[in-house]
Amino acid sequence: MTPGTTSPDTKTLRLPAPLVLESGVVLPEVTVAYRTWGTLNAAGDNAVHVCHALTGWSDVEAWWGELLGEGRSLDPSNDFIVCSNVLGSCYGTSGPVSPRPDGNGWWGADFPEITIRDMVRAQWMLLEALGVRRLQLVVGGSMGGMQALEWALLYPSRVATIAPIAISPRHSAWCIGLSEAQRQAIYADPRWQDGRYDPADPPASGLAVARMMAMCTYRSFPSFEERFSREVALPGGYVVEQYLRHQGQKLVTRFDANTYITLTRAMDTHDVGRGRGGWERALGGIHIPTLVISIDTDVLYTPAEQQQLAAYIPGAKLAMVHSPHGHDAFLIEDRAVNELLLRFRREAATGDGQQEYVCAQ
Repeated sequence: MTPGTTSPDTKTLRLPAPLVLESGVVLPEVTVAYRTWGTLNAAGDNAVHVCHALTGWSDVEAWWGELLGEGRSLDPSNDFIVCSNVLGSCYGTSGPVSPRPDGNGWWGADFPEITIRDMVRAQWMLLEALGVRRLQLVVGGSMGGMQALEWALLYPSRVATIAPIAISPRHSAWCIGLSEAQRQAIYADPRWQDGRYDPADPPASGLAVARMMAMCTYRSFPSFEERFSREVALPGGYVVEQYLRHQGQKLVTRFDANTYITLTRAMDTHDVGRGRGGWERALGGIHIPTLVISIDTDVLYTPAEQQQLAAYIPGAKLAMVHSPHGHDAFLIEDRAVNELLLRFRREAATGDGQQEYVCAQ
């Protein structure tokens, strides 16, 4: 299986030790693909870690370019910025498309089940190997926001601030149900045989349908009405149907079905309170400056869930991005997100943060 295409600047590192998963399974060899911008200082404490979403990868400029650059919230002239492809993905980090350690083919459906915490532990092993001692910020949206929360809970002494965006304290029944419906679309593909498909002939139609379902939750009613309304396509049907089919086929060209299943299952495990006495108690243990960013039209991770995060994390700030675009607004409204993060980082550096956050878009 060919991993997704990455920048020629992408590097890979084999972790210096086996990775013990939450399940107890040991991955003897783990390779992590990553990008960096800027220079790590002598103290190793000017690093920023960017966490990507479900089908994302380590090339931040490809999907969050407005945040990256001099004078922006991710500033290579001051920060050593790292974005690593998550454990279990198909952009160079060990996952279902990777060769087995014994050389007997690729992992496929036999890749062990992983959690968000496993992803973060692999990231810390990478950062340690790069010489990072402390992170000034961990930021991410959606699945990336899950990682940001776990960073604060797993490595509180290693993280100065976090900014979880468009995410919840735990994966809701709503989100789990939507993910399961998408997985069932893959399982229903005739090419799917318990995940042991020919890499040259993958279950593309099932993955495309899964993506079409997901796109309906990544956007919103006003977003679809504004962009498509009831516009008729030629030679027939509706423009919105063409759009969804196009999005499905686009994902098929760059992603893997087993990877999609592995990562959505990992997202289903997201619960900051698991093994920590409940999510309310766990969030109460986060004692670092936190900016929670919400999208007012998000139907996947609703604003009420970000309000829970801000209410239970001591001293957390809540910012609302007003956008018609739903959940994906954390990527689409990148200028607004950049401005919020710039302000948050300035306030965290100076200790000044008394004003409420509002972002009108």
